[in-house]
Amino acid sequence: MRKRLNAYKKIISILFMSSHTSAINEHLALEFQASHTYLAMSIWLRERDLIGFSSYMLNKSTEERGHASKFIAYLVDSECKVQLPTIESPEREWESVKALFDKVYEMERTVTKSINNIYTLSEQEGDRTATAMLDWFVGEQLQEESEARFVLKRLRLADSSAAALILLDQQFLDGTLLANVKAGGAFDIAGTGGGAAA
Repeated sequence: MRKRLNAYKKIISILFMSSHTSAINEHLALEFQASHTYLAMSIWLRERDLIGFSSYMLNKSTEERGHASKFIAYLVDSECKVQLPTIESPEREWESVKALFDKVYEMERTVTKSINNIYTLSEQEGDRTATAMLDWFVGEQLQEESEARFVLKRLRLADSSAAALILLDQQFLDGTLLANVKAGGAFDIAGTGGGAAA
């Protein structure tokens, strides 16, 4: 009898997903679409011999699939139904590297809005497990948007200079372009790497 009751409870929880778990399932499409699009971007950049930019976007593609996996793990661990989304074929051509990163920035901002929405719903429903999981994503999205903005500013400075673009590509390749941004030390006057004075 107890097993049957637990089975019914599980079925009911699947049929009547709370709004924040529904939002997480909808959010999966954004993470998988970003992964797919970033892979297409990596290919496009590689075809133009921009190996540093290409490697960066390939890493971003893998990272986005990892983000989707974290959301899936939360749903599975919470005994909620996972609904894998259908992914559209991404664009395959961009006018320029700057246009490509304009799209990256736009996609990251969309992901941030979705995560903020899920966070709000989770708070309203009192799901502390969800908000604890989402805390990591809030910090991650701050970093993602910061990186995309930084690259766009550098590309604007490079304008149409092939030499500047090649230099940026090399900096991506050797890992120096985003080192300061990733370390959180852009305003670290004391040089501690953590953004705060020692």
